[in-house]
Amino acid sequence: YPHMFCLPILKTEEDRLGLLNAIKNDSKGRFFLGTDTAPHMLADKSSPHLGCSAGIFTAVSALELYAEAFDSFGILDKLEAFCSINGAKFYGLPRNQHKVKLAKTPRTIPAEIPVEGGNVDAAVHCIVPLQAGKVIPWSLLQ
Repeated sequence: YPHMFCLPILKTEEDRLGLLNAIKNDSKGRFFLGTDTAPHMLADKSSPHLGCSAGIFTAVSALELYAEAFDSFGILDKLEAFCSINGAKFYGLPRNQHKVKLAKTPRTIPAEIPVEGGNVDAAVHCIVPLQAGKVIPWSLLQ
């Protein structure tokens, strides 16, 4: 799965649980969301001549995936601060006043996201997101 390649390499389960535990015990707001969504074309992720572009595309589902992880660890109450408050506080910025709503309603992540334009074969002129084609338990409501 070249579309799953990123740097640094995805962490082990022990590392993932360690991060969630650090967030759970974060009383000073030192942990906050930072996404590095990488929309590399499938052609760039699987080219035998160019190697593999590092990065995973999460823009279509990042908040829902964070909600799933936080919910599974029993720290859903920490999600808003992690996503919306702690980073602004750390950088001395005003908090964003825009609100979003998440619901525990399953949805399917697209298997691929077509991208228009370019001279690349349509079969590889797409982006494959994290958890492509899988059903996740959370949905972002508009």
